[in-house]
Amino acid sequence: MNLTGKIDVHSHYVPDKYRQACIEHGHSRPDGMKAVPTWSEEEHLAMMDSLNIAKAYLSITSPGTHLVQGDHVLARRITRECNEAAASFKKRLPDRIGFFASTPLPDVAGTLEEIDVAFDKHGGGLDADGVVLETNHHGVYLGDPEFEAVMAALNEKKAVVFIHPTTPCFSNGHAATPLPKYPQPMLEFFFETARAAANLFLTGTVSRYSNITYILSHCGGALPPMIRRICGAGRIMGLADDVTPEKVKGQLNSQFYFDTAGWPFPEQIHGLLQHVTPERILYGTDFPWTPIGFVTELSQDHDRSLLQVIVPVPNAL
Repeated sequence: MNLTGKIDVHSHYVPDKYRQACIEHGHSRPDGMKAVPTWSEEEHLAMMDSLNIAKAYLSITSPGTHLVQGDHVLARRITRECNEAAASFKKRLPDRIGFFASTPLPDVAGTLEEIDVAFDKHGGGLDADGVVLETNHHGVYLGDPEFEAVMAALNEKKAVVFIHPTTPCFSNGHAATPLPKYPQPMLEFFFETARAAANLFLTGTVSRYSNITYILSHCGGALPPMIRRICGAGRIMGLADDVTPEKVKGQLNSQFYFDTAGWPFPEQIHGLLQHVTPERILYGTDFPWTPIGFVTELSQDHDRSLLQVIVPVPNAL
């Protein structure tokens, strides 16, 4: 099997202005990580060359571009700066670089404007390949009625929506900071992905906006083993009688893809394959938030596992 030409759908960029904004506005250690990593176009391309990656789709990860709750003006500025930086990179190397545009959610009006600009291929538009949304935006989770206009706009665009986890939002008691000595990506990111995806299904958002194609990070996090429980509990409590495991499985295989960023091999991947076909699984590095040494190790695990799980190489976007 030819292992050249992987497509990296879970790949991040950290423009200098964005990194500085994170530090200035209280996110010097986002999600409990040690620091905001440095990044450059040259380093990213070198990583791609070393791992036989033909193309990478870049995105801003947690904490996103809405850094200060309530400050929509700042969020819109940072969002546009980041999107313009990615668009410039793509324009110079369109065969190697794509990107998922950021949005200033929970600023719905600003997000609708940014979507129009992001997907415009002409007249000063950014020619984005999709958008990246966090599992929650200052506590408002995907699937919430507050974001209905945004999902409708993305549906109209037949958009690719890359969903990336962020720090969960709890509001009371000691649960506001569960196990604070561990960074959120270690544990909570998996539960966040399951939480947001469950809400998308239980609120009917996936069904209402069937033109959207989703990519879930980290092989769907904790979602796969919870599908039957989510559907069963939803029916018991009268939350969503029509959300059945069979229906969810059908939608997972028609509207969703899953990336392999993290440590999916050899155990996690097999749980996901109980629900989706191998064609639904895409490659991801999580660079530069995952350091190059680990990215290399994980890429080798990925390549060795291809013959067992047949992870597809072609671009699904």
